[in-house]
Amino acid sequence: MRPMTVPPAGLVHDPDTTHEFTMQFTSTPRGARLARRLVSHRLHGWGHPYDSAANETMTLIAAELVANAVRHGHVPGRDFHLRLAASPARLRIDVTDARTEKRPAKGTRLDSGGAESGRGLVLVEALAADWGVSPRSAAPGKTVWAVVDLP
Repeated sequence: MRPMTVPPAGLVHDPDTTHEFTMQFTSTPRGARLARRLVSHRLHGWGHPYDSAANETMTLIAAELVANAVRHGHVPGRDFHLRLAASPARLRIDVTDARTEKRPAKGTRLDSGGAESGRGLVLVEALAADWGVSPRSAAPGKTVWAVVDLP
């Protein structure tokens, strides 16, 4: 993985961003499903067709991040936020939830012991050019972000 100069979510707006989508979702499985579908739909509208590698990769990353926000980042009465941004060179997704507990760091291999869960961030690490976790600046919580480079 090569180092990237991607700022933590919400701190700096990338001047090369050509498209941006933000939305708040309920921290429920239904909210996660809607977020995943809207990511794919927005990317398609921005010129990354549903069956393109960029759309499929970002939709899979979105699915993992929003599922984590619902399963591990849920605080009763609080929603999660999604931001999707596109520039000519890359796609970026930020998922912000209200829970502040530390999450596994990059490079951490989760030992799921054969379980059907516990591999989401390993998958994100494999698919993304870079990813990370940033503290939320305006309120308690964190933002998990991922970047995919475009060909």
